[in-house]
Amino acid sequence: MGKKKAQQPSPSSDDLLNTLGDFTSKENWDSFFTIRGSDDSFEWYAEWTELQGSLLPLLQGAPPSSLQILVPGCGNSRLSEHVYDAGFHAITNIDFSKVAISDMLRRNVRDRPNMRWRVMDMTQMQFTNETFDVILDKGGLDALMEPELGSKLGYQYLSEVRRILKSGGKFICLTLAESHVLGLLFPKFRFGWNISIYAIPQKPSSKPNLQTFMVVAEKENSSLLHEIISSFNHSSLVCNRDQAIGLCEAFEKENQIRKEYLDGADIIYSLEDLQLGAKGDLTKLNPGHRIQLTLGGHGCSKYSYKAILLDAKEDSGPFSYYCGVFIVPKTRAHEWLFSSEGGQWQVVESSKAARLIMVLLDTSHSSADMEVIQKDLSPLVKQLAPADTNNEAQIPFMMASDGIKQRDIVYQVTSSLTGPIVVEDVVYENVGLDISRLFPSRDLTFRRLIFKRMEGLVQSEALLTRDGSSDKSAGETERKKAGSSSKSKRRGAQKRDNGTDSFF
Repeated sequence: MGKKKAQQPSPSSDDLLNTLGDFTSKENWDSFFTIRGSDDSFEWYAEWTELQGSLLPLLQGAPPSSLQILVPGCGNSRLSEHVYDAGFHAITNIDFSKVAISDMLRRNVRDRPNMRWRVMDMTQMQFTNETFDVILDKGGLDALMEPELGSKLGYQYLSEVRRILKSGGKFICLTLAESHVLGLLFPKFRFGWNISIYAIPQKPSSKPNLQTFMVVAEKENSSLLHEIISSFNHSSLVCNRDQAIGLCEAFEKENQIRKEYLDGADIIYSLEDLQLGAKGDLTKLNPGHRIQLTLGGHGCSKYSYKAILLDAKEDSGPFSYYCGVFIVPKTRAHEWLFSSEGGQWQVVESSKAARLIMVLLDTSHSSADMEVIQKDLSPLVKQLAPADTNNEAQIPFMMASDGIKQRDIVYQVTSSLTGPIVVEDVVYENVGLDISRLFPSRDLTFRRLIFKRMEGLVQSEALLTRDGSSDKSAGETERKKAGSSSKSKRRGAQKRDNGTDSFF
């Protein structure tokens, strides 16, 4: 499978490829294999003569008769037939095309009786956990990762690979190693996997072509992290220039991330990293534990989120909740209470939750309804709940109010010295008692000047009056209000206790 190919097909094959269209459509593949027939095999990437030297050594170690091998998205490739003839008979082939499976079964039932063929979707495989020693993928992941279709199917498939592969087993992925494919594959096999990349030798050609690479991810019985190893000199790749650049950039970016992890840098983990044990056993509460992470993305949710997991410190109980979620709107995310570790622990204490997942919203969520946010987050945060949590109990969602119920931008300008500047009129949900006594019958509008490069600071603020007059006492109160509402990170560790009073 795979839309692009290292070996250029004949003109008649080109015509057939043009009929496929969506490479994730079962109907399209049924039509493709019907037209080609059972005896006309089609090799999307490297031929067996080019593959066997790199592939067969990876299958050594266990007796060939006992090595359980899965070939997902097999199509009508002869790859599994060659592996079978090399002595490895316990091979299961799957494809969602009934036509392909029927043709391959008829072609092999006499000469290769021990080989199995099943109609199955590789993104939802009906195998029990840890069934196979080797999963051999020739272009299957690439076919699922068409850029215009996103990464959802690829993500589901790799999750299945991780589930059904035995500890010590190998995922061998023959791929064109495009950046969007490696950008999913590398993080998915980050903790507890040992990854190597091999370049498959090409036939001599006067013009550099797309080259096939072999990514091997070996499953370890641990959560150790390793840098990725390549078996070739990146500067001497003879493939298409864009392909080489994309591969090298993805390789170097991932190894830089892994190096930072190994150096103990302040890393933002993915949910999957944590589930693999990157920071210990998340199913158990670890008092005083604080972890920065990202939630969502890769087709598993509508939005992605920056979050912080905090397990309440020793002697913090009693608790009202075993696990809770606290959402911080973008307008308050910069405040000390939510942006500093000291402030975050205060929120944990106020929430009465043994484990608190603080979610910091940003500009990507500005147009989202809060009910949509909650619905999107719910399946993600459930995966972070401690094992002792009652499965029937709902995880409560709490929220810090942004303190503003109306905002109107009056003027925007950009200065070469200070950057973007905004003048806005705001109506607060609550104002000081002194001002409320002076103007008890209406909402009060304050005009604020903000330098966007310092979002934690309101430069100045003034109360707007209807007639433009300035009552002396109101002016004095107004200046006090302006001073008290200027929120700056320069306040350092100053205690703030007004952030957890609004829940839903």
